[in-house]
Parts: sequence; structure tokens; C-alpha cells
Amino acid sequence: MLMDISSEMIHGLLPVYLAVGLGASMLTIGIIEGVAEATAAIVKIFSGVLSDYIQKRKLLVSIGYGMAAFTKPIFPLAPVIEWIVAARFIDRIGKGIRGAPRDALIADITPKAQHGAAYGLRQSMDTVGAFVGPFLAIICMAFSGNDFGLVFWIAVIPAFAAFALVHFGVQEPVRAQTGTTLPDAPIQWREFGKFSGAYWAVVAVGSALTLARFSEAFLILRAQELGLALALAPLVLVVMNIVYSASAYPIGRFSDGRNRLHLIAAGLVVLIAGDLLMAYSDNLLVLALGVILWGLHMGFTQGLLSALIADTAPKHLRGTGFGLFNLITGVMMLAASIIAGALWQGFGASVTFYAGAGFATLSLLGLALLRGAKA
Repeated sequence: MLMDISSEMIHGLLPVYLAVGLGASMLTIGIIEGVAEATAAIVKIFSGVLSDYIQKRKLLVSIGYGMAAFTKPIFPLAPVIEWIVAARFIDRIGKGIRGAPRDALIADITPKAQHGAAYGLRQSMDTVGAFVGPFLAIICMAFSGNDFGLVFWIAVIPAFAAFALVHFGVQEPVRAQTGTTLPDAPIQWREFGKFSGAYWAVVAVGSALTLARFSEAFLILRAQELGLALALAPLVLVVMNIVYSASAYPIGRFSDGRNRLHLIAAGLVVLIAGDLLMAYSDNLLVLALGVILWGLHMGFTQGLLSALIADTAPKHLRGTGFGLFNLITGVMMLAASIIAGALWQGFGASVTFYAGAGFATLSLLGLALLRGAKA
């Protein structure tokens, strides 16, 4: 939660800072956001596999949080866009290193019957940080006279607090002997053959859904286009993440013992409605309704996808399973963000969100083909 507060204090302002302060185009912003998330995803496959191999998930989680913390001071010091790109790149590497081992660690210490609740709670805690961070950014911008640098410096504090908490406060769980022999090398292609058809169905669903949902940076830029004051730009993430946080845990808990794919389908319907509202909106009130629906869609889908991965991946390969899932969905996020940036720059904001609704509709149709898959 603390790292999310730090990251969202920066990321809630970063799209506007890039566009207004550094003169970046929409396509450039889309590429930066897409490459950042794809980098995190690519690293996750290696960190997930490595955590299975060395059976030391906390070590990798701690390294990942440390990298993220030590890159935060680069943002207020950056004089040109290249520094921002470098900081985002290193920060996302840190996220990639910690992501899959952290999710696998949750599965290691949680009974399977409570996976939905556990990942819903994790998602809610992450999202509490994700709306507290932008809210603090708004307050700091108001009191500092829109001083981006000062806000970025303040964001350094919770980042190092998160690193310290993980490094000194989290313990590696004692592992029972499973009788599974570890391979000679951490990555072996034959290991991928141990994943079931149900696992690959979840990966397919997550990939299609991610292609339909580009970076939240475009929500912030859309709000600014419709007249939201510069200092209030992070308010978009505050609203979205309040809804996300409030819905993720109850939906995750409700999904335990039920077919989670049905709830993900409901989340896609909500995403379609949100995209259409943001494409159609000509004022901030309509846009706010669209942002609320985006947050609800996240609550319906993100924690449930993690729970499905935990349910369907072999226990001794959970880190690999989460890493592989994040790799593929990260590539989809890269494609989605670049497409969104190009459409915005070439045809305008409305076309970007209409396209998002179209991709979500195709994803919903694809999900219908997997209706018989066991959740």
C-alpha cells in the first residue's frame, strides 16, 4: 500500500507533466506507458520462475521494492524526458521483480478455498494506496502552487517506508516437502507443459481483457481535455481507485466457490459502458460516471484473474504461472497503450475510447467461447 501511495502520487501527475511540462505527444505518452508496463511484465516471468527455483520469494520481493524506492528521486531531478523514461523503466523492472513472487507468496500462505478473498484483499489494499496517493498529490499541488518537483520529492518518503517494511517485517514461510525435484536450471521449456488447459484459458481471457483496457494515463488526459484543473488531475485516479478498492474484496470473496469467469464477463460489460461514456462525454460529470465504471470493472476483474491463476497453476510452479501470465498480459498492455496513443493523436480522444469499447466487446465474445472452462 505504501509503495502504491508513492507511485500514484507521481503517476497521477506524470501524464499531465509529460504533456504540459515537457511537451510530449499522445503517442509518446502511450509508448512510454506501454513500454513501462511491458518491461515489468517481461521481468515477471523470470522473477516468478526464479522464485520457484530458489524457493526464496521474500528475497526477490525485497529487491523489487528496493529498486522502486531508489528510482523515485529521479523524477523530481529529471530535466528532460529521457530521465523520466529511464526512471519509469527501472521502476517497472522493480515492479516486475517483486510482482509474481509476491502473488505466489500469498498463495503459499492462504488456503485454496480463500484465494478469492485473499487476492481481493490484496487488490483492495493496493488500491487504497492508489487513491490515497493521488489525493495527497492534489493537496500537495494546491499548497505548493503546482510545484511538480516538490510533490515528487514527498512521494519518495512512503516508497522507502514500504521497502523498509518488506525488508524487515516480512518473513519467508516454512515450506513443506512436496517431493517435487527442482530442475537443473531455473527455466526449462518442458515445465510449461505442466500447466493445464484451464490455466491457458485464464491467460487467454486476461490477455483479451488487457488489450481492451489501455493505460489509465489516458483517463487523466481526457479529464484535462474536458477542463479539469491541472492541480486536480490526480482526482481521476482517486475516484477510480476508491470504487476499485471498495469492490475488489467483496467481489473476490463472493467469487469463492463460484465460476469466476461469469463475474469477469460482468466486468467486461461494465468496461464497455465506461468506455462509451468517456467517448461520448462533453463535460466532467459524464466523464466521472465513466471513471466510476472503470473502477468497478477493475474490481470485477483484476483480483479474480489472480485467483484463477492461483487456482489453476501447479502449486510448485505458481511463481512461474504468475510470471507467464503477467508477461503475456504486459505485451497486450504495450499494444493497447500504443494503439490508444496513435488513435488519440490521429483521430481524437473519442475514437480512442470507442476503440476500447470495441476491443472489450470482442473480448466478451471470446469469453463466451470459454464458458465451459472450469473456474
